[in-house]
Amino acid sequence: MEMLLDYRENYKDCHWMDFAELEKFMKQVLVHSDIPENDAEIISDVLIESDKRGIDSHGIGRLKPIYIDRLDAGIVNPITKIDIIKETATTAVLDGNNGMGHVVSKKAMKMAMNKAKEHGMGMVTVRNSTHYGIAGYYTSMACKAGMIGFTGTNARPSTAPTFGVENMLGTNPLTIGLPTDEEFDFNLDCATSVSQRGKIEVYDREGKDLPAGWVIDENGETRTDTGQVLVDLTQGKAALTPLGGLGDKSGGYKGYGYSAVVEVLSAALQNGKFMKDLNGFDEKGNKIPFPLGHFFIAINTEFFMGERVFRTIAGAIMRDLRASKKAPGEERIYTAGEKEFLARKYREEHGCPIPEALQNQMVELRNRWNLDFKFKWE
Repeated sequence: MEMLLDYRENYKDCHWMDFAELEKFMKQVLVHSDIPENDAEIISDVLIESDKRGIDSHGIGRLKPIYIDRLDAGIVNPITKIDIIKETATTAVLDGNNGMGHVVSKKAMKMAMNKAKEHGMGMVTVRNSTHYGIAGYYTSMACKAGMIGFTGTNARPSTAPTFGVENMLGTNPLTIGLPTDEEFDFNLDCATSVSQRGKIEVYDREGKDLPAGWVIDENGETRTDTGQVLVDLTQGKAALTPLGGLGDKSGGYKGYGYSAVVEVLSAALQNGKFMKDLNGFDEKGNKIPFPLGHFFIAINTEFFMGERVFRTIAGAIMRDLRASKKAPGEERIYTAGEKEFLARKYREEHGCPIPEALQNQMVELRNRWNLDFKFKWE
């Protein structure tokens, strides 16, 4: 429990809110934004799953600035109309018609899993979508069914290529889920940039400067002024660094390369938009939709040596990794998904941390629609 107690210490200035109440609040806000109730359940489930895993960058903190504000601006459709553009036994291309990304993405992963259940593998791509929340939500769907899950998405340009300073690529997560025989599956859910906008938004809410090396300016100099960075990322005056950092000596070309792979798979298979076409502004500076692309892959382990064998070996590999020799001063080694599992165990008891800036956003949304909520911090 030592790690979990330290974890709570990091949020000592926050109010902790019960997850059931938080999810109920998000669903009501979404419904009052003209989103159908069934879709609101899907969206709030994806967002609350992020908060439960301790991924504060993609949960309730994004309800207003990413979803409600974009609905208000008319650049996202509250009704998610899903068209099947093309389909085979193992593949499909969907069009999300600029609706809610969570809704079309859950359908896409379900389709991929159904195809994998019958044929061993399934891949579904999506075009004209919007932000779909944590990518790991969809790979977890596959893992729960004993399948390997892959997903990726492009995003508005924010990351510079190696040796460049212009934000060309999105944060472009390449997310992989592997079922194991442990209490938690292996779930690698991370951007192909050193950091990502959501994490910078968390730093901004907490009033913290950014670590050096996350963001560079037009001259290639590092930036740490969090609030202005958020503005300049949108205006193209700052850029995130690719995973591995600046240049190629620390491996920045690796993150750059993986990001480019995600960009291609998120656009080329479904004839979708990419890079600068995802800026969200027209030539006059007016806000326009972000027509994002996603891809989802499910691989059925039963078509190889079976789910039990896969889970057993995958679990053994994770246990061997965690049991390996530790660096001086380090207490433990983690595998992907473990920290989220530990955060979930703690938060199931204590709830979700709500910092002051987020409290103000929630009060604003509550008051806007006169929702029947009395927050404990008031």
